[in-house]
Amino acid sequence: MPNTLRIIFAGTPEFAALPLQSLINHGYQIIAVYTQPDRPTGRGRKITASPVKKLAFKYSIPVYQPESLKQSSVQQELQNLNADLMIVAAYGLLLPKAVLAMPRLGCVNIHASLLPRWRGAAPIQRAILAGDTETGITIMQMAAGLDTGPIITQESCSILATDTSAILHDRLATLGANLLLTTLPLIASGKPPLQLQDSSVATYAAKLEKQEAMLDWTQPAQLLERKVRAFNPWPVASTYYDNGVLRIWEAHAIAACLNNHNVNIGTVIATSPKGIDIITGQDLLRITCLQLPNKRKITAAEFINARDILGVSLV
Repeated sequence: MPNTLRIIFAGTPEFAALPLQSLINHGYQIIAVYTQPDRPTGRGRKITASPVKKLAFKYSIPVYQPESLKQSSVQQELQNLNADLMIVAAYGLLLPKAVLAMPRLGCVNIHASLLPRWRGAAPIQRAILAGDTETGITIMQMAAGLDTGPIITQESCSILATDTSAILHDRLATLGANLLLTTLPLIASGKPPLQLQDSSVATYAAKLEKQEAMLDWTQPAQLLERKVRAFNPWPVASTYYDNGVLRIWEAHAIAACLNNHNVNIGTVIATSPKGIDIITGQDLLRITCLQLPNKRKITAAEFINARDILGVSLV
């Protein structure tokens, strides 16, 4: 029976915690959890355990937190666990070839895209940025390359026009946990269906960088709206204001004819309880939720009640 599998689970963030919880709930034998070392988080930079580590502790599952899996001592420790299968979800560390070959059934990965589209670290954000209308979950047999292994199963879901990365992340985490449960019996059989990826159509989801969050007002409003959604909850879209940085949590594009306006791009052209309208390279971007440095998030209506920004440049 699949539930007799000796499973190592490797993951770090909330995205990985949900499938781990699902495995536990369904009686699978998790013999060890691998997760990244505790890191400083939040304003206070307090050293904090990952969501996966906290969950493993709750169920008294042994936890391993190596900085790397390349050292021979770390690999020997993993080999000694005598696992049938290693399940990986947003672990954040490279698995060397030696590790990939250790479990009897190999290593499988839960990836938040429909591979070969969006291989890499930030598939959810890159899909929103690109304007994709569909994404999904791929469960793949891991190989030496970056998300290049053969596909075992996939399930798609729509990307809605209002989805932020946070919203889409939660939907995909649930989808991944459910798809894993239906896929495990196929893996346990030793002969899962494998579909090779077409690398000629692969796209790369590069890791997000903080500097990407600063909005370029010469770009079209539709693209800026997607950036606001993609960078929520991190690194959060931003613009310059009053010798500081204004974070933009919610915004949407507004179609507009700007031929008659002799106003520079990046200027606030209108304010109302509905939002703050800014001229972009094409159409308007209406900001509806924003945040000043060291302040709470507020609505655009709250913001303009306290200050007059009509005609202000945010460049």
